[in-house]
Formats: sequence, structure tokens, C-alpha cells
Amino acid sequence: MLMQPTALIYSSHNRCDYLHRQWIVERALQSPDNKTILYLPFSMGRRDQQDYSWGTFRWYFDQFSQWGLRADTFFWNEHLSRVDAEIFFDMLESSEVVILGGGNAQLGFDRYGGMGGQFFGDWEMFNKILHQRQAEEKLTVGFSAGAIQLGDASLFEDGGRCYGLIHNIAATLHHEWGAEDELRVTASEHPTTLIFGLPNDSGIASNQGFLPSGNKWQALQFIVDNSWTLPADGFHIKTRQGMKIDHFYHDGRRWTFDGGDVLVRVISPDYSYQGTWILQPNTPVIYDYWTQTPTGYQSLEHILVSH
Repeated sequence: MLMQPTALIYSSHNRCDYLHRQWIVERALQSPDNKTILYLPFSMGRRDQQDYSWGTFRWYFDQFSQWGLRADTFFWNEHLSRVDAEIFFDMLESSEVVILGGGNAQLGFDRYGGMGGQFFGDWEMFNKILHQRQAEEKLTVGFSAGAIQLGDASLFEDGGRCYGLIHNIAATLHHEWGAEDELRVTASEHPTTLIFGLPNDSGIASNQGFLPSGNKWQALQFIVDNSWTLPADGFHIKTRQGMKIDHFYHDGRRWTFDGGDVLVRVISPDYSYQGTWILQPNTPVIYDYWTQTPTGYQSLEHILVSH
């Protein structure tokens, strides 16, 4: 039942191969006529910083051009015209995969909003197109700051608004040992949102939809990547040191997710009901998220057909 995700958030130090190839590049390559990836470095400040950010991805994507991959970028500057903005939004709409890059999340919010606000009088235009992409089952990816932007709750003190492509989810990036208390406090401050700590190199992929009952369902797939082996990067890649994806409940309890784990939620239209379950590979046991105890469900399909 796990369909292809429409949103992916992740944290990495370099271009770890499993996450970038299997979850991003292959998603573009599987399209028969639209093998495109658009990388947006708007959250980086100066043009040279945007160039650098794009360069850290371009070398990796260039390896797949022989199979038809077309990776491109769009740089922000203060002298963009309406024609430039039209080209930008056309690329945003049509690309099979779009990646919101790293940097300063609030700066990115300001620039993405400004592309619609300054040229078309619609400060929500960028956000609307992201959700349009999701409805069309295209993949939108958030890397580092982009992962914050695609979440559903602001972790900023100024209360900046996120795009919410992954419903009721927020993540802290570059998570590491010693940051557990910070993550626990963040979870207690956002009781209606599931908070995750993503270490380098890990991510969460999401797909969602509606059941015949009218209930909304969501499946989160957890990705832990141990593929990057360059010795000089070893300190930064916490997954190769054994770290998984941390999660704290708002009441302080903890659960750790490994690669291949799946969290499934079913939410009623009025939010009066929210069921959540944890599925792990190679085990028939499905855990109830709230009680952390085994349930009688046999599969993801069994959960959904029961709601």
C-alpha cells in the first residue's frame, strides 16, 4: 500500500548515495518524459553562497545525465524581473522533483514568498504550487533548512509559517547525541505536532490521502543511510556511528526509528480521532503509537480498511 512519497525531508553532510539515488534521482528517472530535478538555493544568502550550495549537488546529479536526468537550478537575486518569475514558477510547477536547499530557513521563506508577492500580488503563490505539486503526486524535497520549511509547525521564535507538505510533522536537523533534552523540550512545546531529530544521514518520506470514510491517512517512511564512507566525513555522519532517528512524545516519552520503519496515522475530518501505529520490517507486530504496545493489526492495509 505504500505508494510513492510526495514529500521528503532529510539531513545529510554530503551526497550519501542511498538516500540521494534511491529516493531522489530514481524518482526523476522513472518518469518516461520528465526526468527533471530543480534545486533551489534561495535560503543561502549571497550569489556565491547559492553557487556553492548548488555545486554540492550538481556534481552528484551529473553522474546520471547519461540516463537522461536533467538537473537544474534557479538563483535568487535582487534584480529579477516578472519574466524571470514566470520562468521560475513554470520550473517549479513542471519539474518532477524539486529540492528546497539548505541555509537560513527564514531567508528562504521571505524569498519564496516574495517571488509571488512582488510580481503577482500573491505571497502564497509558492506555497500553493507546492501543494498543487503534491496533488499531482510530484515529489518535493526539503534538505536541511528546506526540511524545516516543508514541515507543519514553526520551530522559530518569530513564529514563521511553514508549508505543511508533511502534515503535523516538524524536524530538527543535524541531530546528534547530547541534543536529546533540546528535542524533548521542543516536543513539549508543540503537543499537537510530531517532532523528530534527524541526524546526518537520515530522512522521512511521506505520502497521504483520504479513505472512503473521509478520514485522512498518512504514512511516514523512515530512512537511515549508512552508504557514505569517505573517512574525512566520518565525524559528521552520525548514522554510521549507530545513531537512528529520535522522537519524543509531548509527555517526555521516547521512541527511536530505524531505516525501514513506518509510522501510520488516521485522522478524522474534525480531528476528534487520531490513531497512530508503528510498523517495523521483518516483524509481524504492529505497535500502537500512544501505548507502545502490540495491536491485533496485521498490515498497513488492515489498519486503513478498518478506518
